[in-house]
Amino acid sequence: MDAGMMAVQRSIPAAFDLAGWSRNHLDRVERALGQWVGEGAPAGLGEAMRYAVLDGGKRLRPLLVLAAYEAVHNGAGPTGSDTALRAGMDEATLRAGMDEAALRAGMDEAALRAACAVELIHAYSLVHDDMPCMDNDVLRRGKPTVHVQFGEAQALLAGDALQAFAFELLTPDDARIPPAVQATLCRQLARAAGSAGMAGGQAIDLASVGLALTQEQLRQMHRLKTGALLQASVMMGAACGGAGATAQKALEGYGAALGLAFQVVDDILDVVADSATLGKTAGKDAASDKPTYVSLLGLAPAQAHAQELLAQAQAALAASGLADTRALAALADMVVNRSY
Repeated sequence: MDAGMMAVQRSIPAAFDLAGWSRNHLDRVERALGQWVGEGAPAGLGEAMRYAVLDGGKRLRPLLVLAAYEAVHNGAGPTGSDTALRAGMDEATLRAGMDEAALRAGMDEAALRAACAVELIHAYSLVHDDMPCMDNDVLRRGKPTVHVQFGEAQALLAGDALQAFAFELLTPDDARIPPAVQATLCRQLARAAGSAGMAGGQAIDLASVGLALTQEQLRQMHRLKTGALLQASVMMGAACGGAGATAQKALEGYGAALGLAFQVVDDILDVVADSATLGKTAGKDAASDKPTYVSLLGLAPAQAHAQELLAQAQAALAASGLADTRALAALADMVVNRSY
């Protein structure tokens, strides 16, 4: 076995308790979402917002934020990440003389808010994607879609409100979170959600119905539509941890491979799984004549491609220089080998 493959193998967690790790972190995320989402929204809007966000979903994006944050903060040494964060502080924040404990508490809060903000963007995108003018779906996360439950107008407003609230979460009036960090998180999320990311990919998807795309065209569509927000989740966690250049580059590669792998597996599951297992309508892509990795490559080659992308993600982690990337490695393995 060559050195590169040995490094990849070392990055794969042999006994990492992903279920326990996820449970501990998602308890915080669910409590925060339950406290924040829809609070004070009028005329039934808050109910529609909460219906769209709470009680369902894999919560992969929040987990990626928190796993990347932990990997960077804990892997940079006792003061490395704090030093990197201080380098990005503005003069007013530095004059405040924030101690290390306050800085860590602030970054913990920033990471939690980033985790929730990414999930809000994801949830809003599902609300709008499911509407009759787009994918016209009636089932999401095992329950009726928001427009079926609340009507199209309320669903549209709920999505709009969730998108706006994501950025409100990232910009609290909290002196422990440096303005430079807040601005970085907003920029990363906005780019991943807009025309250079998720919305742009969705536009390509809608324009590609019934067309025969090349593998490169399909890759580009999904890099934007699905991959950009998953990659941003990783990079927002890295920003909260104060990642250095080497770790940033490696985590970008990890996020890119993971994001594409997620979509390849989604295409596979749309063929091989049923609606009850998926929690959404199975076979919808084929019925809508949408290009997928299965329709382009075939089922077995698509499955092999997913495993190739997993290996790329693990190799990126091995090159990160971070001491403990077990959570990120386990999440990548879960994405590729999941059944729903």
